[in-house]
Order: sequence, then structure tokens, then C-alpha cells
Amino acid sequence: MARLAALLLVALALPASAGTVTPDRADELRYIVRQDCGSCHGLRMTGGLGRAITPAALAGRDPDDLSTIILDGMPGTAMPGWRPLLSEDEARWIADYLLTQEP
Repeated sequence: MARLAALLLVALALPASAGTVTPDRADELRYIVRQDCGSCHGLRMTGGLGRAITPAALAGRDPDDLSTIILDGMPGTAMPGWRPLLSEDEARWIADYLLTQEP
């Protein structure tokens, strides 16, 4: 829990991108996906507390809808909203990443 709190503090200190995601920020977002998303969706994104979020599991999903879920969460579930920590561009980058990357 302390590690998650420290990561969240680091994320808050990072500037949110206003446009495109830089290569350095993309590396940070990949880390967030592996560590934070992976803590519920499984380290290989094949499911755990949360459902699988592999490219195969998300096939056919709209990246804009995924971005909204990333930003606002899913009420009534354990999926939190990340809007305080991520810009809309960053959430879209994560959605595109989840749709195209292998676990």
C-alpha cells in the first residue's frame, strides 16, 4: 500500500501532457499499466480481481470508451477513475496500448 501511495505521489508530481505523449511519459505510462493496472488485472493482464485486459480480451472495444473507463472508472466495481492523475491524451494512449500490445 505504501508503494502505491508513493507511485501516486510521483504521478501527481509529473506534468500531464497537453497534446501528445512524449517517449519518456510513454515509458512512465507503461510502468503504471504494469504496476497499477496489473495489481488488479493480473501482471500479464490476463485477469485477477479485474477482468482480462489483453488485446484479445479487448478486441473490438472502442478506444474512446476505454479512455472514459480509465479516466472515470466503473461505478459499483473496484475500477477507480484515474482522471486526477492522467490527462485525456494519456488515457487514450493507455487505451491504444492495451488494444495493441501483447501481455
